Parts: sequence; C-alpha cells; structure tokens
Amino acid sequence: MGTLSDREILGLVAEGHIRSRRYKKFEVQPASLDLRLGSIAYRVRSSFLPQGESVQTLLPEMTLYQIDLNSHPYIEPGAIYIIPLDESLSLPATVGGKANPKSSTGRIDVFTRVLTENGHRFDDVPYGYNGPLYLELFSRSFPLRISSGLCLSQLRLFSSREILSDEDLLLLHKKYSLYSDEAEGGLQDGLVLGVDLSEGDVVGYRARKNSGILDLSSLTPLSPEAFWEPIKTPSGGALILEPEEFYLFASRSRLKIPKNFAAEMLEFDAQSGELRTHYAGFFDPGFGFSEEGAKAVLEVRPHDVPFRIVDGQRIFRLRYERMNCPPDKIYGQDIGSNYSAQGLKLSKYFSDFSF
Repeated sequence: MGTLSDREILGLVAEGHIRSRRYKKFEVQPASLDLRLGSIAYRVRSSFLPQGESVQTLLPEMTLYQIDLNSHPYIEPGAIYIIPLDESLSLPATVGGKANPKSSTGRIDVFTRVLTENGHRFDDVPYGYNGPLYLELFSRSFPLRISSGLCLSQLRLFSSREILSDEDLLLLHKKYSLYSDEAEGGLQDGLVLGVDLSEGDVVGYRARKNSGILDLSSLTPLSPEAFWEPIKTPSGGALILEPEEFYLFASRSRLKIPKNFAAEMLEFDAQSGELRTHYAGFFDPGFGFSEEGAKAVLEVRPHDVPFRIVDGQRIFRLRYERMNCPPDKIYGQDIGSNYSAQGLKLSKYFSDFSF
C-alpha cells in the first residue's frame, strides 16, 4: 500500500482508468503522470473552487474571455487562466491522487493547481474520481508563450499513502545517508533542512521585472540573462530578501531518495519566517541516488516584509513516502532527467549562465 509506480500507472492506462482526449502516448515518470494542456484557455476573474458544483458549469460565470492556444498561445503575468487538461480519469475506488507543478514550472514562478469536478480542495483527486481535470494557471513574474500538449503539472496516484514517521526517517538515513550535511537533519514531521548561501560565486537568482516573453514551447533553451539576476555570495553569509520578489536558492545538503520511496517538500511553519519556499517540491524515486546526492532547488518568495536569511538557515521540510512497489525506471540519466545530480540550477527552459 503506497504511492503507485510507473508500471502501475501504465496499468491504469491500459485498463482505461486514465484517458486522453488526443494523445495515445502518456508521459509517465517513476512515480507520476505528466498532465498535458488542452487547446482552450479561459481567462477568469478570480481563482475559485467548485465546492460541489461542476467546473464546466461555473466557467461561463467566471470567464472574461476565451483563448484558442493554437492561434493565441500567450499568458499574461498576474492573470488567472483555467485550462481543461487532455487527461481524464475513471479511477478504481481504491485509488486517489494529488497533483503538483512540475519542477520546471515552479522554477519559473508559475503557479499551477488542478481542479476536479465538485472539488473542495486544489490538487486533491478523490478516491474513485470519475471525470475531467482542469488546470488553474497563474504566472507571477513572466509573460509566457505556451502550447497545447505542454506538461506543466503532474499527478501522483496512491492507494492508502504511507508517510514515514520521524523514527522511520532516522532509520532510513542511517541506511542510505539521505542528506549530506550532518549539521542538518532536524526532525519535525519530516526532515528539516537549510539553504546554501556559501558554495560557489553565485548562490541564487532573482527574477527580473518587465522581462520579455518566456517561450515554453521553444525547443532551444533560452538565454537566462534577460530573465534572471544572479545573486553573489553575500559577505557575512546573510541576505535580505525583498517582499514579493521571487528567488531561487539551493539546499545546503545533497539529498538522496531511495528507489522504494518518493518525497515532497512541505510548507514550513510560518513561525520560522514569512516566506514560501517551494511551488513544486516533489522528488521521484532515485533522485540523487545514482550520484553523490543532488541538491533541492528552493523557490522562495517572502511575504509582507523584508526577510533576512543566513547560510544554513532551516527554511524547508522534506517528507518521505513509501512506494507501493519500486518503479521500472528510477530518476536519473536512464530516463533523461533534467535535474540529475543538480546543484543550483535554473529551469530546463534556460541555458546555463555565461559569466
């Protein structure tokens, strides 16, 4: 009983529990299914939850205008869009799910949440759900060019999720060395880990304002200089972050996810600082495991007031969950993963900085 692996997800596809409007080939990761944009986007007045109603019924009331992504594939920053997804579900009564943005999506300050018909919570897919899926899309920093079929979010499926206790995590760390910096690793409903402000000449990036259009449909990685400002190693080891600015940093530790497990970042306790530390934060089985670990990239946005952080400050938690069975292919070079053995790294849509 646990999170379903790639072979089990493909089994649900073969049995007709996961369907697609247009595509026969499904994009399956070691522990998740990529969700693809349909061809129509609805610019809506506000975010909303169906609360027992149909999304399709509410859309006429909420929609300002409709966009055909084949002829006008542009998303304005600060505007909210609802996009029907190509995938729909008819899950067994024993299977439910949870969605989250893909890592490449979170790293460009794009916020996505999945809605179900009659749903009361974002990103939650009830056990036995039968119906279409919709994506709420909100870009905070950059104007975007997108395309139908683009994968911005992913769906994890599970049968009775099994979250590891702190005691289980301690035993797992003794066996696999889940994190590299032994000064870290506090336990608080998951591993409590810190930010790296000391390794290398550049310790982070800040999103530039008033940039050009970020083309997510381009096959050629974009030059990052027009979109990102590098942050140099701070003297004294401390940085003051500006409210409502978007930053990328790396974790202090290099992390490992054994193949029988997956992990996700959790919202940190607000008493530890008024800031958001991730949009995506899901780690597939095998992340960092075929190498000497890989760093987590933290998507940070302070709220309300400037906030000072120091090297090693604990600003995020990592919670592990057990897989129902090991995946056929783990995260890494075998499946062409974008962030295998990563340090501080921009989204796959960008080439590396040239200094």
